[in-house]
Amino acid sequence: MNRAITDPPLARKMFSETGPWTWVWVFTRLYIGYAWVNSGWHKLFDDTWMDGGMALKSFWERAVAIPPEPACLLFHHFNWCRGFLEVLLVGGPHTWFAKLVAFGEFAVGIALIIGAFVGIAAFFGATMNFNFMLAGSVPINPVLFFGSILLVLAWKTAGYWGLDRFLLPLLGIPWDRGASQAVHLSPQREHTS
Repeated sequence: MNRAITDPPLARKMFSETGPWTWVWVFTRLYIGYAWVNSGWHKLFDDTWMDGGMALKSFWERAVAIPPEPACLLFHHFNWCRGFLEVLLVGGPHTWFAKLVAFGEFAVGIALIIGAFVGIAAFFGATMNFNFMLAGSVPINPVLFFGSILLVLAWKTAGYWGLDRFLLPLLGIPWDRGASQAVHLSPQREHTS
């Protein structure tokens, strides 16, 4: 016997229905999107990021130099992350990785602001925030990380007042291809003579 597990009413209203909660997601999207666009925009026009990646290399060096004891109770600098950054410093990928960070931040911000593929953009934003926190950059990253996780959960409605309102129905959802195509297909009539 298969039983469907349904969401609690509050979760359904927050993450699946296009009611008042969609406006909460619009403001969350705009706030996080602006933070990413602002951060990425400055990097795109900064030679220390785009010409050799010295800004990123310097960030990694500072992160490796942080003492292993936590600076505060909210953050603990993980030793495995320190070891990974040391490997990156030796290998020298900062030259191309800095460009990837700059373009990634800007692209995530634009996607969130215009409401295109909000769940995917928020996932990549949360991934960057998580990595920045692991490397020792705490100030706004926990707030952006939490907001991004909420946007990932609300992926169906977070872009309703944005391009996702048109993109998601147009492209369909990967696990429901049959149902979305069934609407567009009409049964063929057999001709009898």
